[in-house]
Amino acid sequence: MRKFFVKSDQVNNNKIEIIDEDVNHIKNVLRLTAGEKIKICDTSSSKNYICEIEEVSRDVVTCNIIEEVSSEAEGNVILHIYQGLPKADKMELIIQKGTELGVTEFIPVNFKRSIVKISEKDEKKKIDRWQKIAEVAAKQSGRDIIPNIRNIENIKNVCNNIKGYDIVLVAYELEEENYIKNELLKIKKDNTNYRIAIVIGPEGGIDEEEINDFKLSGAKIVSLGKRILRTETVALQVSSIIMYELENGGN
Repeated sequence: MRKFFVKSDQVNNNKIEIIDEDVNHIKNVLRLTAGEKIKICDTSSSKNYICEIEEVSRDVVTCNIIEEVSSEAEGNVILHIYQGLPKADKMELIIQKGTELGVTEFIPVNFKRSIVKISEKDEKKKIDRWQKIAEVAAKQSGRDIIPNIRNIENIKNVCNNIKGYDIVLVAYELEEENYIKNELLKIKKDNTNYRIAIVIGPEGGIDEEEINDFKLSGAKIVSLGKRILRTETVALQVSSIIMYELENGGN
């Protein structure tokens, strides 16, 4: 069943109005008509509804709520990825697959060794595109939220803003002793909600001075194993490991 997102002001009594780009998608791409059923999630409350399309007009798709349904799409792990800006379209892949894996927020970061530089003029256009990719991936994977894409940050701001997490993990290819599992086991408890940040460098890696800054900020520097991974692989591997170990009690 197709899933769509709305805000709370689009839910009124027993009706929901779908607007903007989703109208065109429903009408001209999916070719849904009155009487067909869809799932709608109110992103403000994370409530999910089974609805029946009542009318498809030029600007609005009006739906009747049949029933509210429970959803377990969102677990007990709030996961933020601080991703060093990668080359080409790798950020799109990270956001798409990270959303499917349960990431809550993505923060693009400028590192010393970042090859890609995005101007202020182009930043909004990039963020808007990445946000749309997150929305499409959230629909496809049945999420109850659309992950947020923050503006591009620098290392100083990142180090100043990581105090509110239960743990901050920095993936570093030169770390040889402290593996990610060691740090996750230290915080793992039954029936606990976690707020976790992952810091991932760009293709050129993280500079030693930046690693020291993260250490001073309280972050944990971790190894992911004996092999050096591409930056886009790191994001997906670490997200998978964290969800496996901690989501809904882990194993």
